[in-house]
Amino acid sequence: METLNGDCHVLVVSFTGQGNINPCIQFSKNLIKLGVNVTFSTSLTAFNRISNLPTIQGLTFAPFSDGFDGNFKGSTNSFREFNASFRTHGTEFVTNLVEDRAKQGCPFKRIIYTTLTAWIGLLAKSINVPSTFLWIQPASVLNIYYYFFNGYEDSIKNCSKDQSFKLPGLPLLSRRDFPSIVFNDSNDWTLLAMKEHVELLKSETNQKVLVNTFDALEFDALNVIENVTIFGIGPLIPSAFLDGNDSSDTSFGVDMKQSFDNYMDWLDSKAKESVIYIAFGSYSQIPNQLMEEIAHGLVLCKRPFLWIIREGANGERPFEKLSCKEELEELGKTVDWCSQVEVLQHPSLACFLTHCGWNSSMESLASGVPVVACPLWIDQLSNAKLIQDVWKTGVRVNANDEGVIERNEFARCIEIVVKDGEVRKNTKKWRDLAKDAMKENGSSNVNLKAYVNEILLGE
Repeated sequence: METLNGDCHVLVVSFTGQGNINPCIQFSKNLIKLGVNVTFSTSLTAFNRISNLPTIQGLTFAPFSDGFDGNFKGSTNSFREFNASFRTHGTEFVTNLVEDRAKQGCPFKRIIYTTLTAWIGLLAKSINVPSTFLWIQPASVLNIYYYFFNGYEDSIKNCSKDQSFKLPGLPLLSRRDFPSIVFNDSNDWTLLAMKEHVELLKSETNQKVLVNTFDALEFDALNVIENVTIFGIGPLIPSAFLDGNDSSDTSFGVDMKQSFDNYMDWLDSKAKESVIYIAFGSYSQIPNQLMEEIAHGLVLCKRPFLWIIREGANGERPFEKLSCKEELEELGKTVDWCSQVEVLQHPSLACFLTHCGWNSSMESLASGVPVVACPLWIDQLSNAKLIQDVWKTGVRVNANDEGVIERNEFARCIEIVVKDGEVRKNTKKWRDLAKDAMKENGSSNVNLKAYVNEILLGE
């Protein structure tokens, strides 16, 4: 670890989702190892869910009120209201924080903002503070948004179900491979947020963007946007799970909910590569019909499983409503929380049935675990395309003509990834490449060092 440089202090601002916070905390840790002091900021909606903030020299926290502070009761569809409040309160807070530090004679060297917070980049320009964009989804998805807002919008929106589409630096895409929001109304708040990101990228020449990926994984996608230099600096997961050298870095330090169920002992009792792990992210609400079909698919497979099933917003316990509950209890185990990176590293795992959020995708890839891809929305659809057709580390489930993914389809895909030697061979290859990228002389470590030395310490 480098000695902390008292003159180099950056502000990292994240959106409130755990999918945003976890890689941002890990990114902050990686900066600190290179001698950079970090203040990490997001709203109380996130901080109020964190049970154990990491205590690390060089890392400080600056939470702010978003107007709801964890009490927003709207649906996903009404999230525009929350985002507007988050943006208004965050703008005021960050402005005051930056000004206060400048008055104290210790200004921030740079503001680093993340996916869904392009307004921070705009704010930084207005108060004359340099900024950098940290994109926490794959570079391929950033490229899709870039081209969507640069001449391809109508063509993509109007492509038919059976039509294939080619964009620079990307594999051949069909309609189901695009992020779902590109087909939403043009006033959708998430789509507008992506548009702001793209407009910021176009507003200046020779911009530098940091991405949670690595060179070998997305070489073409990292090199196709003109006048933008994209650094792959991932995987942004705890280093103990990549190189095993830093035993202190074993968690993100943002445990949103602790489970007292001893699932690791249960995994220890299972044979090597025998357990199906099922998890759909921090916020994904699985429709009842989909849960029922997954459950029956597991019964058909007759394999042990560990399934993360969260309570509903009003305390509902969806597992209790499954028609095959008794059969499932004989086969496997359900818990409401787990340390996913630890589970994915366990030798008993045979495969991972996932929604394909980017954190889950990177964690499974870095752990060498085959994937059954069941994307629900947004970038997950594109991630599933990459998993199946580019990296070939898993199989994507297919819906029937009515849009339902049937139990037999889940069982079919699970059996494929468990038994297909080629899939498992590919997962081991990408696992080793992910670990290589984060070694001392690996591409991601070299890229981050170059960014720190040129942009942060060199300014």
